[in-house]
Amino acid sequence: KKKLKISGRELLSVPTQVFGLDQLQVLEMSPERESCLRYRMEQLPQEIGRLRNLTCLYVDSNNLKKIPAEIGTLRRLERLTLSNNSLSSLPAEMGALQRLRSLHLANNSLTELPAPLCQLRSLTFLDVSDNKIVTIPSSIRHLEKLETLLLLFNSLESLPEDVCLLRNLHTLWLGNNHLRSLPAAFGDLVNLDWGYNYCSCNFEGNPLESPPPEVCSRGPEGIRDYFSSLRRI
Repeated sequence: KKKLKISGRELLSVPTQVFGLDQLQVLEMSPERESCLRYRMEQLPQEIGRLRNLTCLYVDSNNLKKIPAEIGTLRRLERLTLSNNSLSSLPAEMGALQRLRSLHLANNSLTELPAPLCQLRSLTFLDVSDNKIVTIPSSIRHLEKLETLLLLFNSLESLPEDVCLLRNLHTLWLGNNHLRSLPAAFGDLVNLDWGYNYCSCNFEGNPLESPPPEVCSRGPEGIRDYFSSLRRI
């Protein structure tokens, strides 16, 4: 068996028989999105590390409070979904998931972008929206393959200049934070789909002063001109 879906309104834990399925590649323990259900599982057991062939692990909409360090042994993992849980931190061992391309962490209780995530060089999609994130480490620059970064509905007051080194970014959502300014090199993110604010670079709900929203709406060239004019003053 290579794919397994476990469902049930009263799901509290992973059945122990699952950990004997050493050829398992896809394990899904999330309710269907349209059902509006939430399962009740509070933790992944350490035995999850036995499933060394997993490529996809779906554990959205549970009540997870902690992820075991053994998650780092799943070296073939490419997609991990942990949205809609109660996570306030992630284990450092997650930095070992060097094949991970897609990571979903929306609607948890994270207060910072965990540094181990910035070691995931293969990551192309990262969703940490609707948390309580205040800071982003400068090591985010290591996510050189990142194409989508969703940070809306957090508590960000500033962005590090290193975000401007993510030249492969196509989609960046920054709406509903506390940003008053953008880094001076923000206009270098020329691959963002500036023409469609809803699906790309979104600033709504921020008290932006530098540059003001009307400048941001002009795209990267307008932002570069704005900061160039400040340097000439």
